[in-house]
This record gives sequence, structure tokens and C-alpha cells, in this order.
Amino acid sequence: MHHWGPKSQPFLFCSLAKLQPLRISPTLSLSLTNTTIYCLPSILDLHHHISLYSSSKSTMADANPLSQFFLFLFLVCLATCRNGVQGFREKNKVLDLQEFRSKQHSGTGTRTSACLSQKSRKEKGATILEIKHRDYCSAGKIVNWNKKQQKRLMLDDLHVRFLQSQFRNRISGIATKDVSEAQIPLTSGVRLETLNYIVTVELGGRNMTVIVDTGSDLTWVQCRPCKLCYNQQEPLFNPSESKSYQSVLCNSTNCQALQFATGNSGVCGSNPQTCNYVVNYGDGSYTRGELARDHIILGTTLVDNFVFGCGRNNKGLFGGASGLMGLGRSDGLSVVSQTSGLFGGVFSYCLPSTEAAESGSLVMGGDSSIYKNSTPISYTRMVANPQLSTFYFLNLTGISIGGVALQVPSFASGGILIDSGTVISRLPPSVYKAIKAEFLKQFSGYPPAPGFSILDTCFNLSSYQEVNIPTMKMHFEGDAELTVDVTGIFYMVKTDASQICLALASLSYEDEVAIIGNYQQRNQRVVYNTKESKLGFAEESCSFI
Repeated sequence: MHHWGPKSQPFLFCSLAKLQPLRISPTLSLSLTNTTIYCLPSILDLHHHISLYSSSKSTMADANPLSQFFLFLFLVCLATCRNGVQGFREKNKVLDLQEFRSKQHSGTGTRTSACLSQKSRKEKGATILEIKHRDYCSAGKIVNWNKKQQKRLMLDDLHVRFLQSQFRNRISGIATKDVSEAQIPLTSGVRLETLNYIVTVELGGRNMTVIVDTGSDLTWVQCRPCKLCYNQQEPLFNPSESKSYQSVLCNSTNCQALQFATGNSGVCGSNPQTCNYVVNYGDGSYTRGELARDHIILGTTLVDNFVFGCGRNNKGLFGGASGLMGLGRSDGLSVVSQTSGLFGGVFSYCLPSTEAAESGSLVMGGDSSIYKNSTPISYTRMVANPQLSTFYFLNLTGISIGGVALQVPSFASGGILIDSGTVISRLPPSVYKAIKAEFLKQFSGYPPAPGFSILDTCFNLSSYQEVNIPTMKMHFEGDAELTVDVTGIFYMVKTDASQICLALASLSYEDEVAIIGNYQQRNQRVVYNTKESKLGFAEESCSFI
């Protein structure tokens, strides 16, 4: 494709940053300060444009300097525009470390009241739910934030290791023989304590705060009577108090859908023939109960006969939430599927950080005019993965650091998973190695710090008030891109910034499934359109208001 500049202004052929005046020959001096420079696709195009330009001149003396100039420019293009990607660095982002530290400490107070009854509203046919980070929802107060940060990394490591093993089992066709011994279902994102974001819904007339997870399909809450339940902040859901509550029978299509949604078949109860579900997780956590129907209100939108799990026997680290909301891709039981008639199979979110006053939004419905994005939404197609069909996969085509495109053979073979339940993004070893090398090249001169857990590129920035850090972009098929927010590039292991690390980690092997975690999704509007099988990104400062 040829790119032409305005006829009234000089133009060159290569996309470069602003340059100082260049002297190409004794008779030709050009200033490139206000000149747009475009990339040529080939030497033949270069020769063609030189010929056209030269033929308009009256003498060869005029053409020779121009030919010299274009030849010089072509050599510059070779060095800076390989594969159509700019080689000049982008302007760094400024990270205010004092503000970063103070925001981390602001989460150390008592947070219980902030967890309950998140706000909601309806606007232009879409339902908007306030979304908060779960750290500010847990009961009590965080005494040692450093330990909390470190613990999250260790748990995130365990969750990804277990998740990868389950992916391998599914791809190789290995299945568990006994439902009671089944491991974490491939459609579930409840991985230890790493699920981070919560919303409030109304189920059977009662407000329930639930964890949001794009890696799960089945929505469930703890129910009375409960044989074994973990501690939660709200009263347990009591089916006997809801006139609209109904048990799902074991011979129903909803019961049969459990196999696809959870990896475990429904089990028939007795008197009556209810459908019992079992979901087990890798750390020993689990939820078991009966499949049921009831009215659920998302914001102000009523959904009749919503199918969910009524958990009678539950154990695990679910952070005081009442249960979980499944936003996976399954056609049967996920919230997306059950509300497709209302919202068209479209939802989006903007994930806030962990600070006390921060909130974001979960939007059910596809009217993009209600978003507050500061950049246009760029879309990429969802990649089909037959073995892992309920997850959201994308085709990652490139990564750039500070505007410099990384040169690696493959960025994510088979696609990269985008997941709200994973914290830190995981990349193939070859890709992570290239990111680390380029980042250290651009972010140089700062004292190093020891690595911690899954993070091995760390610095001691305790003596700095602010630092300039390179931009980070992920590029996807269809020219879509995710520009990582400045708060999603560094992970603060210690709140005095004496140990602050690049918030990316390497997978153990090249053939493992790469993951985009929620840390790199902060302050982004992420749009899931399951009907058109596409996903979009746009920058947005997360706020419910």
C-alpha cells in the first residue's frame, strides 16, 4: 500500500520521528522537522517515485541531488522501518513513585464496608455494575502490605502451574475417572486467592457480592442449609426465603451442560431427582451443591430463571465473597450465554487498581457510547481453540517496548489466553527474554534488586521520587493493540520501592499457554463480543461515575 503526504507540504517515505535538518549534498539542504516520512514497500517503489519526481525537473542537475537524497532516505528506511514497524523510541511514561507508594499504603485500613452493595445503573440499554478490587473487600485490615503483595505472587505462581497442567491434560485427552477426585475444571478461574474483582448482584431478593471471572462458566453462591461453608461477609443465600427458587432436575439440558461448563457431569440426587454439581480446585478448594433457578438482577435488569449453583458444601480462599460470577464462553450456563437475549452476548470491563477509592465498571451490553475510553477501540478476532473452547484466546502478533518492536520467531503459538483471574501475564521464554533485554536496555542506570518469586527483573527505586519507564504495547491480529498502563508495568514487592519489579513472568516451556493477566489490563476498556467473536481494547481511566 502506498502512503502519500499532503500535496501542499513536502513528504518523504518512511515513518520517522522529528529530525534535525539534514544536508544531503552541497546543493540540497532539507529540514525534516515538519515533514511526514512514509515507508516504501520495496526498492522498485523507491525507483518509481524517484523517476516520477526527477522527470518533472528541467535539468539533470536538479534530479541528481534528489536521487541522492532518496537513496539516503531508503537506507534510513532499511534501518528503521523493517517489517513496517517504527524503530524510533516512543516517549517514556512517568511513574510517580511517591504516589504509587501512598496508594499502596492507602489500602491498609479497614475495608469491610466498601465491599458490600456495589453501585449500579442503567444507561442506553446497557447495565453498568461497579467493580472493585477484592483486596479492599476482605474483612479486617491488612497489617503487612508487603507480605500481602508477596503472597499474591506465590499463589499466582501455584495457580498458573496447576492451570498449565490442566491444559495439558485436556489437550492430550486425559480425563479424571472419579468426580470426587476431579481437579480444577478448565472453565474455572477460581485459582487460590488470585481472583481479584467483585461486583454486587441481587439473587432471589438478596444482595450477593460475587467474584468476576472470565475463566469460569458456572455462577454459584453459598446456600443455607450449609454443611460446610467458608466465612463470608453477607448472610448466606436462603432458598426457602425466595418464592422464585426452583431446583434443576437431573434429566434437564442444563444439568447435561455441566460437563461442558465445569468438566464434571451432573449427579442425580434423590427425592426429588435434583441435579447436583461438583467443582474442585487445585488447592483443595471446592464447591458442591445443587443446580437451581431463580431471579437475578444485574444492576436494574431482571433475568428470569437464571441457572446457578447453590453451594451446600464449600471450602476455599474466596476472600469473603458470597460466590462467583462466570463470564466464560460456554453456550449453556455462563452469564454471557444466559443473558444473550438481553445484552447480545457483549460485555466489557475496566479493571481498577487496588487502592481504596478506586472503582471500575462491568458493562453488560454493547453500546460503546457509554464507555469513557480516551483512545479508539481496536478489535481483534477471538481465536478458536477446540480443546479449550470456553476460554478467550487471541492471536498475539508482536510486542514493542518503548516503540521498539521485538524480533522473535513466534509470540504465542496457538494463541494467548486473556484472563481476569490471572494476576501477572505469562509469556513464552523466548518472548520474555527479548522483553527483558530491551527493557533493561532502555531502563538503564537504576540500581538492581533481587528477584522475587516469579519476577526476576527488579530494581531498588527507593531513592527516586519518579522514574521514566518505557512504554509497553501488545499487538494483535487486525492491528489491534493493548497499551499497558503505567501502573501495570511495575509490581511493587515492597512498598518503599526498594524492590520493584517488571510485572511480567516467563513460562517454563515454549509450548505452554501464554496468558494476559489482569495486572496488564488495568485502566483498559476490554470489550468481549461473543456474537461476532471479537475482542477490543481501548485506554480508559477506570471509574464507575
